[in-house]
Amino acid sequence: MATLQAARGRALGLTVSSAKSWGLNRAIYYAAAKRGFIQAAGRPPQRPKGARAVREYSLGDNKAYAVTRAGATLFTIGGEVQTPEAFRKQIAARFAGTFAEAWKEAQAIIADAPREVLESQDGFYMRVYRPRRDLLAAKWEERAAERREDEAT
Repeated sequence: MATLQAARGRALGLTVSSAKSWGLNRAIYYAAAKRGFIQAAGRPPQRPKGARAVREYSLGDNKAYAVTRAGATLFTIGGEVQTPEAFRKQIAARFAGTFAEAWKEAQAIIADAPREVLESQDGFYMRVYRPRRDLLAAKWEERAAERREDEAT
């Protein structure tokens, strides 16, 4: 989810740093939603430590909270900022050195999707993510496992 969402963010105009923050943010958001977490309506977002202000940010019809750090838009959830470094540690590291290949593939998948699908939360989920999630997860995990095996020998 995080890798495809990051590629989606990039295609919709975010910088690479902001796109990786977006991808990690959306992965955390959907994982929490899947577990039944619902934020109380009207409750303001938690302000991350060191952030002056949190603002609402729209990417297509998706909304998330964002802060600006060193001129970059970074996304936040639960008072935590999702940084490109966090993306590298929590997402890219799982690919065991094959992330660059997966990133290129994710960007190619996103490039084939119509813009209106990318701008739609439901359209992206139904037409891009859901049809591929199991196949991509298995394929990318297999590549990572092969890389780990190669490195062990």
